[in-house]
Amino acid sequence: MPVESAPEAASALQQGQALIPVGIGGFGLGLPEWEVDNEYFTRFVDTSDAWIQQRTGIRTRRWIRDGEKPSDLFVAAGQEALETAGVAPEDVDMVIAGTVSGDYTVPATACIIQDRLGCRNAGAFDLNAACTGFVYALSLGRNFVATGQCRRVLVMGGEALSRISDIYDRNSCVLFGDGAGAALLQPHEECGQGLIEDITLGADGSGYHFIMRPKGGGIEPVTPEILAEGTHLLRMKGREVYRFTVQQMTDLMAWALEGVELDEVGVIVPHQMNKRILETCCEKLGLPLEKVYINIDRVGNTSAGTVPICLAELQRAGRLEAGKLVVLAAFGAGLTWGAARIRW
Repeated sequence: MPVESAPEAASALQQGQALIPVGIGGFGLGLPEWEVDNEYFTRFVDTSDAWIQQRTGIRTRRWIRDGEKPSDLFVAAGQEALETAGVAPEDVDMVIAGTVSGDYTVPATACIIQDRLGCRNAGAFDLNAACTGFVYALSLGRNFVATGQCRRVLVMGGEALSRISDIYDRNSCVLFGDGAGAALLQPHEECGQGLIEDITLGADGSGYHFIMRPKGGGIEPVTPEILAEGTHLLRMKGREVYRFTVQQMTDLMAWALEGVELDEVGVIVPHQMNKRILETCCEKLGLPLEKVYINIDRVGNTSAGTVPICLAELQRAGRLEAGKLVVLAAFGAGLTWGAARIRW
């Protein structure tokens, strides 16, 4: 159960009580077994392996199969994060899932995850910030722990975008993969690693139409005509998104690195949207590519899952260096964006 009630936590803040430093006990990831290579798409759209690799950097991605569920990915990620942190499921106080493609529209996928993991004492909810979902969840989870309202929070980001993408839309279908990642947040004094130093979040709702599912929602509920035309599936305005993301990702990295010596930085973990965009951002900032972790070539763009999946891979490989900064940066539909500095 939470360490103290929300009113008690608010009262403590009003009295000027110091916030609790928040750390990360461990990461986890969940990826489907099915590897979908670029040749798969040639049967649906006019494309090729060379064209996709040249423009996106993607060679393959993972998709769930019929009969598999998005929550399967979250549960696998959550189990690994809990095991790595050495925390029992019943000791988790809150489960937060950043996703736009969960098991159902209602209820929240986080509730399904909570039940399947055995986090019986935890609250649970989803949030929708698209590809920035994990960074938003990280910020919320940090606040829960920092104020003393919760002691251990499982924050997650992930998608099964193969279920809401249009296989006949060449602009988007080749980009997306399925996968989820998780992080277990707790007081830094407990875990002694992953101190969350700072987070910034932002949004520009005037660009909401750049990445969206145009129909099938509250304005135009699903009809046979909408299903036939496929407008209930994801659509993206590629040129507008490209221009926005290059500038936004550059600004986010610049924010995270302001006043920081490059040798302080262990690794930069950006949202894996497009390898060319990441290379352009690094060139603008004069950053060596070897500082940037990239896995888009074999995982694709898993939206809210990209950042935590990268972090879990880095953890597995022993590449999170003690005392070094881990920089996170992401942007997504909405338009939303966020970045974080973590002292490992």
